[in-house]
Amino acid sequence: MRKAERARKTNETDIKLSFHIDGEGKADIQTDVPFMTHMLDLFTKHGQFDLSIEAKGDVEIDDHHTTEDIGICLGQALLEALGDKQGIKRYGSSMVPMDEALAQVAIDLSNRPHLEFRAEFPSRKVGTFDTELVHEFLWKFALEARMNLHVIVHYGTNTHHIIEAIFKALGRALDEATLIDPRVKGIPSTKGML
Repeated sequence: MRKAERARKTNETDIKLSFHIDGEGKADIQTDVPFMTHMLDLFTKHGQFDLSIEAKGDVEIDDHHTTEDIGICLGQALLEALGDKQGIKRYGSSMVPMDEALAQVAIDLSNRPHLEFRAEFPSRKVGTFDTELVHEFLWKFALEARMNLHVIVHYGTNTHHIIEAIFKALGRALDEATLIDPRVKGIPSTKGML
C-alpha cells in the first residue's frame, strides 16, 4: 500500500498527517486555517487520495506557520508513499475551470524539486486567509516531495475561484502522475533512476 504518515511538532505547530495515494477521495482534515482545510478537501477529492490531517498552529499570529508546515508534512508523506517509484506514470497535468477562472497544473515526479508559479490573485485575502500563502504551501510541498511543479493561472477575476481551480488541478495532475502504468517497466527514466 502506497501510504505514509508524518508528524511535526514545533514551537509554532503540531501536525499529524496520513496520506494514502490509492485512496477513494476521503478527507478527514481538521486545521486552524479554514480556507486551507477547504482547499485540501478539494485536492483530496479530485486526486482520489485519502488524507487525514490534525493541525494546530499559532494562528493568533497568522496562518503562515500552519500552512507551511502542512505543505512540508504532505510533501514528505507523498515522497515516502511513492517508494522507489517503479511503474508510475511520473508526469501528470490537468486544466480545471472554476466559473470564470482557469488553472493549469503540470507535475514531474522527477526528484528535482522546483516550483514555477504563474498566478496573480486579484485580492490579497480570502476571508482571513493571506493569498500569498498559496505559493508558500505549494513551494514547500514541491520541495519536500522532490517534484517539479508548474502552476499557471490563465485567467480569473474571483480569487477564491482561482485558488480552488489550482487545488483541484493539483489533485488531478498528481493522481495522473502517481498512477501505476502496467506498460512501464522499472523506473520511468532513461537514466535508470529518479
